[in-house]
Amino acid sequence: MKKINKVLLISFFCILLIFFWLLITYYFLTKDAKLDKEKLIDYGNKITVCDNCGNEVINTSLFAKRKSVNLNDLNDYTVNAFIAAEDAKFYSHNGLNYKRILKAAYSNLISRSFKEGASTISQQLIKNTHLSSDKTIKRKLQEIKLTKKLEKNYSKNEILEMYLNTIYFGHSCYGLQSAANFYFDKNAEDLSLGESATLVGLLSSPNNYSPFKNAEKSRQRRNLVLKSMKNCNYIDENTYFNEIEKPIEIKKTKNEEGFSDYLLEVFNELENVDLNAYLLNDGCKIETYLNVEMQREIEKENYNTDNAVIIVDNKNSGVCAYKSTIGNTKRQPGSTIKPLLVYAPAIEEKSINTFTEILDEKINYKGYSPENYDKKYHGKVTVEESLVKSYNVPAVKILNDLGINTALKYANKMNLKIDESDKSLALALGGMKHGLTLKDICDAYSTFSNEGNYKPSNFIKKIYDKNGKIIYERKNYQNKVFSEGTCSLINQTLKNTIKTGTAKKLKAINYDLAVKTGTCGFSDGNTDAYSIGYTSEHTVGVWLGDKDYKKLKITGGNDCCEIIKTVLNKLYKTNKPKKLNVDLGLTEIEIDKEDYKNYGKIVIADEIAPKPNKLKVKVLNNNVPSQKSLKFTNPTVKNGNIVVDNDNICIVLCQIEYYKYIINRRVI
Repeated sequence: MKKINKVLLISFFCILLIFFWLLITYYFLTKDAKLDKEKLIDYGNKITVCDNCGNEVINTSLFAKRKSVNLNDLNDYTVNAFIAAEDAKFYSHNGLNYKRILKAAYSNLISRSFKEGASTISQQLIKNTHLSSDKTIKRKLQEIKLTKKLEKNYSKNEILEMYLNTIYFGHSCYGLQSAANFYFDKNAEDLSLGESATLVGLLSSPNNYSPFKNAEKSRQRRNLVLKSMKNCNYIDENTYFNEIEKPIEIKKTKNEEGFSDYLLEVFNELENVDLNAYLLNDGCKIETYLNVEMQREIEKENYNTDNAVIIVDNKNSGVCAYKSTIGNTKRQPGSTIKPLLVYAPAIEEKSINTFTEILDEKINYKGYSPENYDKKYHGKVTVEESLVKSYNVPAVKILNDLGINTALKYANKMNLKIDESDKSLALALGGMKHGLTLKDICDAYSTFSNEGNYKPSNFIKKIYDKNGKIIYERKNYQNKVFSEGTCSLINQTLKNTIKTGTAKKLKAINYDLAVKTGTCGFSDGNTDAYSIGYTSEHTVGVWLGDKDYKKLKITGGNDCCEIIKTVLNKLYKTNKPKKLNVDLGLTEIEIDKEDYKNYGKIVIADEIAPKPNKLKVKVLNNNVPSQKSLKFTNPTVKNGNIVVDNDNICIVLCQIEYYKYIINRRVI
C-alpha cells in the first residue's frame, strides 16, 4: 500500500511539475503578444501598383467605394454564409472551439505536421491582423492568448464586423466591401445569396477559386457554402436547390485608367508569390513591367468583337501591356501551333530542312484527311513555302514523320499543356481539347527571338514593404528548347510570311518582323483568329473571336495583322528594333541540285560543277552533310551505247547536259 501511495505521490508531483512547466512555457512564449486595437480597425493600408518607371498607377482603394461595412447594413444571408462555412458555433463559443482544436491536434500528430488549424472566426481575425503565417507552437499559443483577450474586450458582432472588413478575398481585395465591388460591381449590402456564398467560397484559396480564373471551381465552392447554410438551417431545401443551379455571374469593375485587365493579371500573379497576403496589405508597393503608353494604345483600339492583346519585352520577359475580354480562357491555337510543335522540332531533330520538298497531296491517316484552307493541293512545295503559306497537309505529314511524343517533348519545355486526348495528328493544326491562352502562345514564340531559350513572361518585377525593403524580386527562369540555328531558320521563314505568305498586310513595315497567323473556323465564319508577331525586342499577340464561339468574318491575316500594325507603329515610333538573328548557328553550303531535285538527296556539290547545278542553302552547324558529289571531278560513263547507222558510228551517252566529252578514235 505504501508503495502505491509513493507512486501516486511521485506521479502527482510529476504532473504538477509538467503543469507548471507548461504555464511557464506559455508565459514566455506569449509575453510579447499584445492586442492592438488599431490593427483590428485600421482598414486604410493599401497596396500600391507602379508601372515600369516606378510611377503609381493605382492603389487598392480604387477597388472599393467604402473602406468598411457595418454589420447592420448587411443582409442576413450574407452574414449567415460566413458563419455557416467558417464558424458555425461562432455565437456559442468563447473564441476557441476546443472540440475542433483537439481533433486538429490529433490529425496533426498523426500526420506529423501543422496542416490543420481549426481556427474560429475570432482566431482568424487575430491571425490575419496580428501574427505571421508561421505554423509554429509559439504562434499558435500567441493566437490563443490574443483570441481570449479579443473575446473579453469586444462583442461577437464587433468581432464579426472587424473580421468582414479585414478578410482577404484575392485579387488584392481586403474586406467584404472591396470584394463585392471588385467581383460584382456593387456594395456589400446589395449582394445576393449566391454572390455572398461565392465570396465566402474564395476564402480557403482565393487563387484557386476565383471566378475570373476558374468559374467551375468557384461554382462548386459556392455550392458547398450553400450546403453548409442548409445544414445550419439558414436556408431551406427549395432555396438551396434553386441557388445551386444558377451560373456564377461576375461583373468586373473598371478603374478610371482602364487598366483593369492588366491589374487583374498582376493580382493573379501576386496570389502565386510566396508571401503572406495579410502582410502585403501593410502598405506594400508592387513594381510591374507596365508601359502605360502602350496599355492606353491597346485599350482605345476599336475591336468590334471579343479580343485579347499582349505585348512582351523579349529581353526581360516582362508584360508591357495586356487586355482581354475573355480573361485567361484557353482557345484553339489554330495554325499558330505549327512552328512550335511541328516545324521547329522537326528542324531541331534534323528530320527536315527549310528547303526540304514535301508533296502537298490528298492524304488519309486512319480516317483523318486534312485539307488546306484554300481547298487545293499544291504538289511539291518546300518546307519554307508550306509554313509561309500555312498549308495544312505538309504540317500533318511532318508531324507524322516526327512523332507526336517527340513534338510533346518540346511542348513541355515551353510549358504548353497538352491534354492526353490531344495526342493525334490534328495537333499539327491546333486541334486541342482545351487549347492555350494567348500568353502561353506568345511566351513560346519569344523563344525564337531569345536564341532558343524559353522564358515565361511575368507582370510583377519587384515588391517592396512599407519601409521600402524588397521582399520579392522576380527570378529570371529560362529553359533551353531549340538551338540557335533552328531559331534562325524559323526567324527567316516567318519574316518571309510578310513578303509572300499569310501576313502580307504587314508588307509596309521596314524592319525585321516575323509573323505567324492562324484561324479556326468553317467556310461560313471563324471562331478564332490570331496574329503573333515578334521582333528582336518584343513579341506581340492578337486574338479576335467570340467568347461564345459564334462564327465571325474575321481572319488572322487581315483583321489581326491590322491591329499588329497599329501596335508596332506606336511601339517603334521613334526607334526601330535591331535585326533578328537569321544566320546564328547556321552554315551556308552549296548542294548538288540534281541529286536534291530528283532524288531528295542532300550532298555537297562538286567544286567544279557549273553554277546551274549548285544550290545555296543554310543548314544547322551540326547538320552539314558529309557526302560530297564527284560527278564533275571524276565523271563516269554508265550505260553507254554504240550503234552503226548508215555506216556512221553513233555513241549514245545518258549523261546530264552540263558534261562536255572528248571522244578519241583509235585505229587498230
